[in-house]
Amino acid sequence: QVQLVESGGGLVQAGDSLRLSCTASGRTFTNYAMAWFRQASGKEREFVAAISWSGSITDYADPVKGRFAISRDKARNTVSLQMNSLKPEDTAVYYCASPSRPYIRPREVGLYESWGQGTQVTVSS
Repeated sequence: QVQLVESGGGLVQAGDSLRLSCTASGRTFTNYAMAWFRQASGKEREFVAAISWSGSITDYADPVKGRFAISRDKARNTVSLQMNSLKPEDTAVYYCASPSRPYIRPREVGLYESWGQGTQVTVSS
């Protein structure tokens, strides 16, 4: 059983930075991409960023492109999300996710099998 545990959320001001981390355990993650999603109050969960197993391929949603950076440490089974130039519209619960099978790096929520409990990010104006 996969366990994903996020950390690093908090309350910041617009323009500040935050770094989220996710530690994975429970099975091998070889050849599995990892991703971050977010869900604002009253809205659907949306894709933020994904990274391939090797770390050489990344994908970002347009609203965060150029501001957020996803990375992973395979040896430690961790994935991080560096968030810079934060905006009030970035306020949401952020979730780490692992897809249902290896070799895919989807944007669709339904193709992810394992989720963390989420960490709140609040950006004040």
